[in-house]
Amino acid sequence: MAGGGSLGAPERQKRGSSSSKRKKKKRIGFKLDMTPLVDITFLLLTFFMFTTTMLKPQTMEMFIPPDTRTDVVVNQEMLFSILLGADGQMYYYKGMLDKEKVHKVNLEELKRAVVTESLLPEKLNKLIIALKSDADAKWDGVVTVLDELNVAENDIVSKMQQGVVRKRKFSMTPMSADEKKAIGGL
Repeated sequence: MAGGGSLGAPERQKRGSSSSKRKKKKRIGFKLDMTPLVDITFLLLTFFMFTTTMLKPQTMEMFIPPDTRTDVVVNQEMLFSILLGADGQMYYYKGMLDKEKVHKVNLEELKRAVVTESLLPEKLNKLIIALKSDADAKWDGVVTVLDELNVAENDIVSKMQQGVVRKRKFSMTPMSADEKKAIGGL
């Protein structure tokens, strides 16, 4: 027999039938208001679009002049040379190369020396900073020195008098044999 019921058994009364004392609750449908969700979505979308367009690429801009073989006459008193050895050690000297004037420095001391020298009244906007690296020096050392010089440039500009425009003079050149000898003995 289909249905699985037993013959002659009394039927059980179903819950919620009309004979029970409980009232049947009416189902109330609900409506979801999407307006705040749409507002938040557009706010998030515009926030992310704005912040991604504000990010600048993390590259270093370098302008390389055309290759010319003309000698440039430089006042040696206005020259500040930074030497980067093959071992990653940094040195600096002012003016002409003299072994007694070459100083071994770390990044913080180098930054302080550049800022101090650049802000001297007789050298303001006239100082030429020359970064000279050994042919065997690692590029991350060169980039680290360039980054520190950029930070020093911010300090120089912030300490300059109002109305004075900063004119930065910078050069990257290979290290000479005399300079290699000077830092080799230190």
